[in-house]
Amino acid sequence: MSSIVGVDWGTTHRRTYALQALGECLHESSDDDGALACKGRFPEALTGALAGVQATPSLVIASGMVGSALGWHEVPYVDSSVPLPELGRHAFRVPDAPGGAPVLLIPGYCIRNASGVPDVMRGEETQLLGAWALGHVSGWFVLPGTHSKWVLLQDGVVRKLRTYMTGELYDLLRKQGTLAAAAGGQTVWDDAAFAAGVDAAGQHALSHLLFGTRARVVSKDMAPQSSASYLSGLLIGAELKDVLGDEAGEVPTFQLIGSPQLAELYQKAAQRLDCRFDILDARQAFLAAVRHLSTHWSV
Repeated sequence: MSSIVGVDWGTTHRRTYALQALGECLHESSDDDGALACKGRFPEALTGALAGVQATPSLVIASGMVGSALGWHEVPYVDSSVPLPELGRHAFRVPDAPGGAPVLLIPGYCIRNASGVPDVMRGEETQLLGAWALGHVSGWFVLPGTHSKWVLLQDGVVRKLRTYMTGELYDLLRKQGTLAAAAGGQTVWDDAAFAAGVDAAGQHALSHLLFGTRARVVSKDMAPQSSASYLSGLLIGAELKDVLGDEAGEVPTFQLIGSPQLAELYQKAAQRLDCRFDILDARQAFLAAVRHLSTHWSV
C-alpha cells in the first residue's frame, strides 16, 4: 500500500512512521540506526526503515540529525524569517533516493538573540510544527532531552531559542567525576532531594551549586543515593529559573513536548516555582507535522 513515511532521525535513535493518505498511522518502528550509525550507508538504512514499517511510500519526510553535517546531506538552517508552516518549502530533496519516491530532509533553525549570539535546533522544529498544526501557535515551548530546547513562538514564528545541556550534563556527572564518586553507584529516587535541588538552583553560579551536591553527601546532610535526584532538580530548576527571570508579568504556563517521564519531572519543578506545563504528546506532534508537510512542500 502506498503511504507517506515520516522519519524522526536523531543522532543515536530513529523512529519511523507509515501513514495512509488520510493521515492515520498504519505502522511504526523504533531502532538505534541513528545518524552516527548510518554514516556512509544512508540509502540502505532508509530501505531497511521502510521495510520495518511495511511501506511503499509516495513520499518520505525525514527530520533531525539526518540533515546535519554528520547526516545524509547537510541542510542549511533557516532563520526566524521562515514561519513554521513554511518549513516544507525549504526542505532538501535527496537526489537519487532509493525507491523513486521523493525523500525530503527538513531544515533546522538558527536563531540569534538581541546581541547577535546564535542558538540552533535540528529536529525539534518538526515537533513544534506539529504543535502549531494542532492549534498551539504561540507561547513558550520546552522540548526536554539531552539538549533541552526552550522556544518562544508567536503565531507560528520562532522568536527566541535557548538550549540547555541538561540531559547531557546529568548523564556525564552521574557516570564520571567527583559527583559520581560521591554517589558511590547508588541511586534511589528521592522527591525531597529533587525539590531541594530545584529550590537551590539559581542562587549561585551553577558550577558552585554542582559541587554542593558532593558537599551535601560528604557532610552527611544528604544520603549518597539521593544525590542523583538532587542533581536532576538542580539542573531542571536552573532551566526554569533562567527563563522565568526574563519573563515579567503574570505567572506563565509553558507547553512541553516530550516523554511522560521527563514531563513529570518538569511539572514537579514547575510546581515549586508557581508555574505549570501543558503537556503535548511528542508522537502526536510529529505525526501532525508529517501530515502538514506532506501537502505543503515544494522543492
